[in-house]
Amino acid sequence: MQRVTGIGGIFFRANDPTKLRAWYQRHLGIDVQDWGGAVFRWADAAGNPTAGTTVWTVAEAGGTFFAPSTAAFMINYRVADLHRLVATLRAEGCNVLDRTEESEYGKFAWVIDPEGNKVELWEPPPGQ
Repeated sequence: MQRVTGIGGIFFRANDPTKLRAWYQRHLGIDVQDWGGAVFRWADAAGNPTAGTTVWTVAEAGGTFFAPSTAAFMINYRVADLHRLVATLRAEGCNVLDRTEESEYGKFAWVIDPEGNKVELWEPPPGQ
């Protein structure tokens, strides 16, 4: 069974997310959008667009988005078959959170790694 197929997003906390987003925009050229993050579109070795994106977001340090983890980051991994992978992870004894979400953005589930980091699993909608 195919498990992780790529990185779908990188999220991290900041004490002053507005200031940190501006720093990344000014000094590293990240195209930070009004919603607080950026979307990197994938390309092949020749620079031709391919299906897929990676989201980058700076979150408020005190928010609950990363809960129950207290880590300063969360990585979103793209997966091929979310429901099958979640069942496999549970059978392997992993700490998979009971909640899943499905929307126009795809299917989401979360697992806590052995160090207490919350990991987001994402099955993109067809065509992405």
